[in-house]
Amino acid sequence: MLRIFRHQISQGSLTIVAVCVFLAAITWLVFGQTLGHGFVDYDDPQYVYDNLEVTSGLSLHGMTWAFTHSYFNNWHPLTWLTHMLDWQLYERKPGGHHFTNVLLHTVGVLLLFLVVAQMTGALWRSAFVAAIFAIHPLHVESVAWIAERKDVLSGVFFMLTLGAYIRYVHRQTFGRYAVVWILFACGLMCKPMLVTLPFVLLLLDYWPLNRVRNQRFEVGSRRLGVSSQPPSGSYGELRWSLVRHLILEKVPLLALCVVSSVITLLAQGDAIVSISRLPFWWRLNNAFLSYIVYVRQMLWPFGLTPFYTYPQTTLPGWEVALSIVLLIGITAAATALRRGHPYLVTGWFWYLGMLVPVIGVVQVGSQAHADRYTYLPQIGLYLALTWMIADLAKAWRRQWILTAAATAVIALLSWSAWIQASYWRESESLWKHTLAVTANNEVAHNHLGKLFLEKGLIDEAVAHCQAAVNSLPNSPMFQANLGTALLQKGLSDGVSAESHRARRSAV
Repeated sequence: MLRIFRHQISQGSLTIVAVCVFLAAITWLVFGQTLGHGFVDYDDPQYVYDNLEVTSGLSLHGMTWAFTHSYFNNWHPLTWLTHMLDWQLYERKPGGHHFTNVLLHTVGVLLLFLVVAQMTGALWRSAFVAAIFAIHPLHVESVAWIAERKDVLSGVFFMLTLGAYIRYVHRQTFGRYAVVWILFACGLMCKPMLVTLPFVLLLLDYWPLNRVRNQRFEVGSRRLGVSSQPPSGSYGELRWSLVRHLILEKVPLLALCVVSSVITLLAQGDAIVSISRLPFWWRLNNAFLSYIVYVRQMLWPFGLTPFYTYPQTTLPGWEVALSIVLLIGITAAATALRRGHPYLVTGWFWYLGMLVPVIGVVQVGSQAHADRYTYLPQIGLYLALTWMIADLAKAWRRQWILTAAATAVIALLSWSAWIQASYWRESESLWKHTLAVTANNEVAHNHLGKLFLEKGLIDEAVAHCQAAVNSLPNSPMFQANLGTALLQKGLSDGVSAESHRARRSAV
């Protein structure tokens, strides 16, 4: 019997190893090409090669600066430390910086698989969720863009925090909770968007950890000083006591959220003030619409760009109304089906909740929405859809169809993500692709204008700078770039005229 048991463990371990190898392989198949890419002119200068603190390498002074200063409207000291370490190792060789991004993303993918499998006990469903996370085209921006290091780094700490929380739930001691707290703090120091993680933990308490539905009041004397005796009263009171305890359990984590939020507001104050002149209802309507846009992009990930222009006029009323109706309808359906399909509640509210800091009600930056914001939130949708489709497939009793469909989905997304990643090889291809799939994109025109100006292609530079100003007339930066291009054109035309007169005189 012991030999059989050991054989089963060995077989399970081999399967897990094989899945991890497969996940790592598809990740590098899609993103390995980025090791041959260069820097892009979209935040990479400020984050890496024009940042004197980063180009000084990893040092005591640099570490002190990272923790005591906000820069470029951000305070994320651990992210800065990884950029410093990369420069220490690779200097201005972009392939090394890209390698770190892909490596961190790979680690996040493997951790997601292991964490979901441990929580649910469903190996193959967990593998599919991790595979979609690994190669979805919406994640290209987070991985292929060096300046977006904070996404993949915070993703690693997000997964580590989930793993530590599962370990704590299994045996609730102060030491294990302290590990959760420390890992969460590290994640916030990579990207403050992780402030929603305590909310995600509450959702996991509901499903798949089933702590809310547990009828026993499992509160030991070692659980943060809470009494080990179950409260007296009805079953409803007992259930509320459980929920209340689970909320109180997150208070130390919420304290970190408050601190991180205050620091973020102070760091991003200028960026918030500059865009918050947009009417509140305008921003709220765009937020409703963005929730649905992200779902559409998840299901149809084509036409993706690094910048989506914020609407310059009021959004169409029918689009906003349809978005609100869809959000209410899906929320109602997930809630109504919660008894038989609790994963719908966890997955859908994971998605809704994690997007709150970046959905645009408090707008930072001038984009309408951004691919990078979906990096962690859409894991909730992957979970909900995977479990729902797998449950429906049980009734069909056609598992081979499900396997074939999953394989086709992974292949299609890998192909699409590979193409999307190729656009990030250098700045010109990135912005030309942006103009190919969007109209009147002022940021793309502005960047191409500066690129052509550097290359001495004055007429092309003037055309793109003028297009940027036409799209956003009130931008001082765009007007200044157009003025520089026109000045260069005037000087160039003057030189050409002088050369022409000289040639005529010589004749």
